[in-house]
Amino acid sequence: MASPALWLLGDQLGPHFHDAGEHADRDIVLIESTRALGRRRYHRQKLHLVLTAMRALAEQLGDRVTLIRADTYREGLRRYGRPVVVHEPHSHAADRLARALRDEGTVTDIVPTAGFALPRPEFAAWARDRRRFLLEDFYRSQRERFGVLLDGERDPVGGRWNFDRENRAAPPHSPTLGVPAPWQPVENDLDDAVRADLDRAREEGRIDPVGADGPRRFAVTRTEALHALRTFVADRLPTFGRYQDAMLADDWAMSHALLSVPLNLGLLDPLEVVAEAERAYHDSGAPLAAVEGFARQVLGWREWIWHLYWHLGPRYLRHNRLAARRRLPRWWRELDADAVEAHCLRTALRGVHDRGYAHHIQRLMVLGNHALQRGYHPGELTDWFATAFVDGFPWVMPPNVIGMSQYADGGVVATKPYAAGGAYIDRMSDHCSSCAFDPKVRVGERACPFTAGYWAFLHRNADRLRGNHRMRRPLAGLNRLRDLDQLLDQERGRRRF
Repeated sequence: MASPALWLLGDQLGPHFHDAGEHADRDIVLIESTRALGRRRYHRQKLHLVLTAMRALAEQLGDRVTLIRADTYREGLRRYGRPVVVHEPHSHAADRLARALRDEGTVTDIVPTAGFALPRPEFAAWARDRRRFLLEDFYRSQRERFGVLLDGERDPVGGRWNFDRENRAAPPHSPTLGVPAPWQPVENDLDDAVRADLDRAREEGRIDPVGADGPRRFAVTRTEALHALRTFVADRLPTFGRYQDAMLADDWAMSHALLSVPLNLGLLDPLEVVAEAERAYHDSGAPLAAVEGFARQVLGWREWIWHLYWHLGPRYLRHNRLAARRRLPRWWRELDADAVEAHCLRTALRGVHDRGYAHHIQRLMVLGNHALQRGYHPGELTDWFATAFVDGFPWVMPPNVIGMSQYADGGVVATKPYAAGGAYIDRMSDHCSSCAFDPKVRVGERACPFTAGYWAFLHRNADRLRGNHRMRRPLAGLNRLRDLDQLLDQERGRRRF
C-alpha cells in the first residue's frame, strides 16, 4: 500500500518541508482554494506571491506534485482521493481543519512544522512558569540552544548579548542610504499566468483585493530565495544594523533584508539564514552589531512571535485592555495615501498600497503608533496587517499588533505602549521638514497629529496606565500642559491626518 501523500500548504514550500527525512519520497498535493483566496481582502501582490510560489514548486517537482484547484481544501482533498499527512498548519483556523480531517481519516498524521527552529513543546517548557514573555529572555535561550554567536558554549561573542544601542542611528542627510539595491526577481510566464488568473477572478467577483498590482519584488522559489539571502548578506548586511530604525521617504528598502516573504512562504530555513549572516561576521568582517541585530530578528523576534501565537491561543485575539473601539477609517482600509497629509503616514501607507510592504519601524512607530493614538480596534487592525502586507500571515500579527503595537493585552508582551509624538519621527526620518504639520506644534492648524495625538492618548488612558512604572513620567507631563483642554477638543474633532 502506498504511503500517504504530503499535503503542503501555501506557506510550506521549501525543501526542509518536502525533501527531508520520511517526506523525501512522498507524493505531494497542493490545493489552490478559491474560497481561501477570496475570504478576505488580501493585497493583490500577496495573492500573486502565494499562487506563483505554489505553481513554481509544482512546475519544479513535476510528476511528484498534484496541483488541484478547488473551492475549498476539503473538496480538493476529496478529489485527490488519497490519505495525506500535513505539517502543523500556521493558523488556528487551518489547525482546526487539519484536526477535523484527521478525525475523519483524510489526514493520517499532523507532523511538526519545519518552518521554525524551536519545536513547540520546547517553548512550552520554557514558558511554563512565566507570567511575562520577554523577547530578551527568549532570545538568549535561543542563542544558547542553537550555538549562535557564542564564544565557547555560553558566552556571547563580543561580551554582550544585545548591540541595540549601536543600531538606532538617525538617517544620514541624503535622500537614500546609497547602499546596493536589494535583489530583484525577473518575472516569467508563470507570473503572467497568475496575473491573468487574478484579473479574471476579480472581474468575476471571486476576489476583492486591495493595493496595486506588481511588479513582483520578492522571491517565490528556493533558488530565488537563496539569491535574495546571499545578496543581502554580501551587500546590505553591513549597514543593516545601524540604520534599521531609520526612515527615508525616497528609500523604501533602506538596508532591510526583505526576506520575510521567502521565510514566511517556507522557502528558507531560519537557521540557515542566521548561519549565513554569522559566516559573514567570521569570514568577511561584517559588523557584529549588524549581524547580532539581524540574528535577533530571525532567531529571536520571528520565533518568539510564532510561539506566542500558539501559547496565548485564539482568545488572545479578543484582548482590548485600552478599550479601543474605533473602526479603521475608509482611507486606511482602501490604502488611500492621497487622503493623508502627514508625510510619514502618507509614505508608509503608499508603501503598503504600492508594494504590500513597509519596514518594521514604519509598521510600529508610524502606522501602529497612529492606530494606538486614535483608538482603532485592535482586532480589526490585526486583520488588516495580516491581509494588507505581503508577508502577513495569521500567526505573525496577533502578538505583534495586539501585544507590541497596541498594548491591548495590558503588558503580556510589551512593557509599555509604543506611543510617541512627532519628535521621535522627526529624529528618525526626513519626513517632517516637508510636512504640512510641525512636530513641535500641538495646537493649531499646523499641529502634528502625532504630537497632539500622543497627549490625547495619554489623557484618554491615564487611569489604565497609571500602574505602569514606565509611564509615570509621561503621565506626569500631562499636568504641565496649559493648553490641554484646547488640545483635547482639537483632537476629538480632528479630520486631517
